[in-house]
Amino acid sequence: MTSNAGGPQSDSRGVAVDRSTPSLWLRLLFMSSTAAILALVVTGVIAAAMNGGVGALSAAFGGVLVMVFFAISLLIGHFVGRGNPSGAVGLFVATYFVKVVGFAVVLFVMGAPAWLHGRWFVIGAVVAVVFWQAAEIYGFSKARLQIYNDPASGKGDSDVRP
Repeated sequence: MTSNAGGPQSDSRGVAVDRSTPSLWLRLLFMSSTAAILALVVTGVIAAAMNGGVGALSAAFGGVLVMVFFAISLLIGHFVGRGNPSGAVGLFVATYFVKVVGFAVVLFVMGAPAWLHGRWFVIGAVVAVVFWQAAEIYGFSKARLQIYNDPASGKGDSDVRP
């Protein structure tokens, strides 16, 4: 099978990866982090107005904790996706389980600090999750992932076969 697609060619060993293209995973990490941080800044301002610095710090703590665990899966996707793009998505899904367990372990082992305002901690975490996921979904929807190289069509060939 021939191809008119540029870059490395796929073969029986797997899908070839063009390392010159920017990483989808790092782009998603940047987009998601930016969206979550901007939303947490707004949340922190509201929390500070309602409950002072403790509210703002609690919202930031909840949001940053969520962002750290979400960033782990995107970084794993980045490093695994370089060598095995097909396997990266499966590993990406598997890390969701690790994140949930890790988040619970951090909360149970560390416990709630005395200064923590529980309501703003939860609000900050929820805001971070919603904006992170929205940016991630938007980023995935705009990604152009070519899994296989398209065969070259001859002049006059039609895409419709009788």
